[in-house]
Parts: sequence; C-alpha cells; structure tokens
Amino acid sequence: MNYFDRDLESVHQMLVDGETTSVELTKQTLANIDAHEADLQAYLAMNDEALAQAEKIDAAGIDPDNVLSGVPVAIKDNLVTTNMPTTAASKMLENFHSLFNATVVEKLQAAGAVIVGKTNLDEFAMGSSTEKSAYKTTRNPWDLNTVPGGSSGGSATTVAAGEVPASLGSDTGGSIRQPASFTGVVGMKPTYGRVSRWGLIAFGSSFDQIGPFTRTVKDNAYLLNTIAGHDDHDATSSDKEVPDFTANLDQGVKGMRIALPKEYLSDGIDDAVKDAIQAAAKKYEELGATIDEVSLPHAKYGVMAYYALASSEASSNLERFDGIRYGYRAEDPKNLEDLYVKTRSTGFGDEVKRRIMLGTFALSAGSFDKYFKKAAQIRTLIIEDFQKVFQDHDLIMGPTAPTTAFAVGTESTDPTEMYMNDVMTIPVNLAGLPGMSLPAGFSNGLPIGMQLIGKPFAESTIYQAGHAFEQNTDFHKQTPQLGGK
Repeated sequence: MNYFDRDLESVHQMLVDGETTSVELTKQTLANIDAHEADLQAYLAMNDEALAQAEKIDAAGIDPDNVLSGVPVAIKDNLVTTNMPTTAASKMLENFHSLFNATVVEKLQAAGAVIVGKTNLDEFAMGSSTEKSAYKTTRNPWDLNTVPGGSSGGSATTVAAGEVPASLGSDTGGSIRQPASFTGVVGMKPTYGRVSRWGLIAFGSSFDQIGPFTRTVKDNAYLLNTIAGHDDHDATSSDKEVPDFTANLDQGVKGMRIALPKEYLSDGIDDAVKDAIQAAAKKYEELGATIDEVSLPHAKYGVMAYYALASSEASSNLERFDGIRYGYRAEDPKNLEDLYVKTRSTGFGDEVKRRIMLGTFALSAGSFDKYFKKAAQIRTLIIEDFQKVFQDHDLIMGPTAPTTAFAVGTESTDPTEMYMNDVMTIPVNLAGLPGMSLPAGFSNGLPIGMQLIGKPFAESTIYQAGHAFEQNTDFHKQTPQLGGK
C-alpha cells in the first residue's frame, strides 16, 4: 500500500469504519518502506515497537475525533526518542539512546500516531542535500540520480514516495521547505516558538523550528494542530493560543494582497522556476487576490548573515560533544586535550567541522564586531524589510529554491554553491516567520516549489492561500515513478 491516493482524513475514516486496522496499516507501511529503502535510503532506524503500539491503539479503539489515531508517521533523526537511537546522522552520536522523548514525539504519541522510524538527514542538520549524513545518501524518488534536498531529505523523501502520509523535519535555514520543493510535497516551517524545540538536537537555537511534511495542505494543517503549543520545557515556545489550522482552509484568497518581491525573480533563479512562480501569481489573481511587486532590499545579504550567526550558535551548541559525557569517544588518547581533539576530529564530518570553525572564528575577540555583530545588524534590517511589506500585505510569495533538484555529487564539494540553495528560505528563519513550500510546477520531470511567507503566527493564512492554490491546480496529484531515470 502507498498513500498517493489517500489523505489523512480518508485513512482515518478507513480505520474508524473498520475497513482496516492500525496493525494492518502499519504492516503495509513497513513493507512498503522495506521495498523501496534500497533505492531511497530514507531511514536510519526503524521502530521495533511500531506493531506493538498499533496493537494497543486497536485494542483501545480508534479515536474518531483525532485524524492521526492509528496512522503511521515518520520523524527526523535529530528528534530524541527513548525506544530508538538518535544519531543526528553523525558518527558522534552512533548508538546514542535518549532518556526522554522530544515534546513533538510525545504529542504524536498522545494523538495515537504510530511512529514507524527515523529518517536520514545531513549531519546535525547541516546541509542542503542529505549527502552530508555519516551513514547514507538519500535519493529523490522523482529521479534517483538527484538529491532530495536537505537537511530533512529523508523525511521529505518518505512522504513523496508514498511510504507514509506525514513526517516531521526541522528547519534552521530552509531544511523543511527546500526538500519539500525538491520532492514535490508540502513542507511548513512554523513561526519561531510555535512548536516546542524540547528534544530537538540543537544546531542554531535562534533559528531551529520543527515542522511537518505531507502531500496536501490540509494534512499539513492537521499535523501542525497536533504538534503546536506552549511547552514549559522550552522557554522560547510561545504561549500564544493555537487555532484550528484547518478551520479557514476553504475561505479562498479573494481580497488578499500578496507581495511578490522583485529580488525573488532576479538573476540566479532558473527560468523554469521563474515561469512557475509567475504562473502561480496569475492563478492567485484569477482567484481574486491582488499581486504587488515589492522589494526586500536586504534579502541578498541573508545567506552571509545566516552563516555567521548560525555557525556561531552551532559552535556553542556542539561544544557538548567532547567524548566525555555521551556519544563517540576516541580510543587511546594520550591526555585530556588529546581526547578532545581526536574525538571531535574523527566524530564530526567535514561540513560540521567547517561550521564549528567558522562560528568559533566569528565569535573570537578580534572578529566578533566585524562578523557576528555585523551579521546581527543585517538580521535586524531583514526583519524590518519584512515588517514594512506586511504593513499592507497578507502574504509574500516566491520560489522556495532557485533550481529544481540537482544531481547527486554535483555540489557537495563546493560549500559556497551548496549554501546558495537556501538563498530564498534563509531570510524567513532570520526573521522568525512562518513559511511553507507547496508544489507549483515541474521542469524536466522534477518538482518546483512555491514558498508562501506569512506574518508571525499567521500559519492559518498561509494554509488558506496554499489550499486555494492546491484546489485549483493538479501539481500535488502527480506522483513519482519509483525507480528513477
């Protein structure tokens, strides 16, 4: 069984009506994953307790009011779990088992979801292609010779391949939205603080946010309903009331003002991507929205500011991996300093070490004002640019990524080229705004994603506009032919 032709509501109704059971659904899901894993390489760990959890749910009865009850889902392997290892795709955390579950994991389990496994990612979520994993390279189901994006490539791939109806990823600079674009699914990065980060292995603490992947906008809204909300464990989580994100989906976009920044259609964006976004803008006009060209003049500095700030935060967050308390430990060190050096030199991959060094340099006494402080000032200017546009616009639209999925191995050796894949998504993280990617076209058989950006905590508006576009196009209905080209 695959989930190409079934959304969460239809799967849930099958369970409620007794047409299938959570156990049978979980068995079929696991079999489907197993059948494709050799090609896709999407998972790092499977849940040996999944069938037992499904049995308990069947015994207790499917909750008719909770759409996730009895439904299989997947999570990114930087969310800690007690019953599966959490590696963050790094040798540094090989065979690490957490003593607690991430808050989002607890919320999924409370809703009756069956977590079937943990998905591959770029090591410590640092990358844009899922080629930086210490264990495997995940492939794009639309073409096995191309990448699925990153860092949440495994979570995007397993949904795009119809293996699960939903998954969770994390987004620090575009790591949900860019893979959603490359694999033709819906990916939401909520407002910073909308979802608890408790139990998410930190990369950049002022940027990280957990969010869902699904095949449709409505399914995505259901997932955010489940995982959003305040958490006493996370001081940065908002106590703002969580609405029903599915409530206004059918209200359309008539009367909305949507901004299209000229910088989002500038040089460096593939012509096919530009054409798809311009076509989407025309579709919104046909549906009653007003499209205005605007400017985000400081967006071009976003990548530079982000890599100074996020790498600085990473260098601090990753100090804890020293070979002493947990995780990988080098053998036969001569002394304590040698233990630190050997452990971190061999436990971390090249990209992680590159960012640690960049961040440590930016925070050093002679460089702080020149790099970190300047980047923080640029961050403020980017926030102010967004605030100015949102004074008289409901949403901002544009491409999610400048290109479609690129071939495996073509950009992994050039960090600068790889970093530019997130040029469209990074400013949203710098400003802490919600952003969602959804399918908006194809080029040479590969998906093109459109990004919708909203005001703080305006995920409902993004879902409303995304659903209107989805209901009047067929891009989300197309499915990959597993096996690639």
